[in-house]
Amino acid sequence: MGMLLDEIIEGMPVFAKELVAGGVAGGFAKTVVAPLERVKILFQTRRDEFKSVGLFGSFKKISHTEGIMGLYRGNGASVARIVPYAALHYMTYEQYRRWIILSFPDIGRGPVLDLVAGSFAGGTAVLLTYPLDLVRTKLAYQIVSSSKANINGVIGMELVYKGIRDCFSKTLKESGLRGLYRGVAPSLYGIFPYAGLKFYFYEEMKRHVPEEHKKDIVVKMVCGSVAGLLGQTFTYPLDVVRRQMQVQRLSVSNNAELKGTMETLIMIMQKQGWKQLFSGLSINYLKVVPSVAIGFTVYDMMKASLRVPSRDVIEAVTDKRNSQPSLHS
Repeated sequence: MGMLLDEIIEGMPVFAKELVAGGVAGGFAKTVVAPLERVKILFQTRRDEFKSVGLFGSFKKISHTEGIMGLYRGNGASVARIVPYAALHYMTYEQYRRWIILSFPDIGRGPVLDLVAGSFAGGTAVLLTYPLDLVRTKLAYQIVSSSKANINGVIGMELVYKGIRDCFSKTLKESGLRGLYRGVAPSLYGIFPYAGLKFYFYEEMKRHVPEEHKKDIVVKMVCGSVAGLLGQTFTYPLDVVRRQMQVQRLSVSNNAELKGTMETLIMIMQKQGWKQLFSGLSINYLKVVPSVAIGFTVYDMMKASLRVPSRDVIEAVTDKRNSQPSLHS
């Protein structure tokens, strides 16, 4: 069995190994922080019901009305989205990086390369997996009151969507294909700088780590934590805009009129105040620190397990190709 596994690993192309490594890293990290993600979405979209009671009060409300598994509502859609998203994100980052080096031999290997490759990788992954993110948000937005507990401030409602497939079909029926991409504009506005900055900070910090400590798990997690923290801070308001756009059809107050990106941004500032653009940011910090740290660390560990050649080896081969004279020259 071990020999068969070795043969499979050796026979896999590099991009396939990177897809597997990225998918495992994304799914594992997302599941660890799923309860924080649920509360963050409720802070962003159900402001009056949950923000007033704080983080631990929100956990208590959800646990009393929906049980412990309520903390993971929408996580199935979240994992279903994050596995292909993370797989594409990490793999396309590596591929864009190699393509840039191959196409522009004179470009440096510095942080600008990671910034550009990370930005385009993030945009590619978002476009290909966005409908799953919208479904995840709609499922997480739903609150179900319990007959066993009467918790003040929780508005009971019948589940509009029974699951991932039901949410997909109803959204398509109500709004068509365009409905599955509602809120994609602020996602793209946010992901380009966020994904680029995340890879930029992570790779830049790793460059300053002494060679003997570069494989340490703790070092990787610290670098990943700081990278996620800095990248998220700059782009968080667009995440709030995206969430509110995604649930506009479920919100009674916004049901009559669907707004675009700038209209939603202005509406939030006028009606809810500019502070709402940073609602849930403290929770997001708690989520981003372990999520990005675990994601980068598991990705690097999976690449090692799948025997993906180091970037230095791949770039050396790329440089060798660039240096070979063309047959047509």
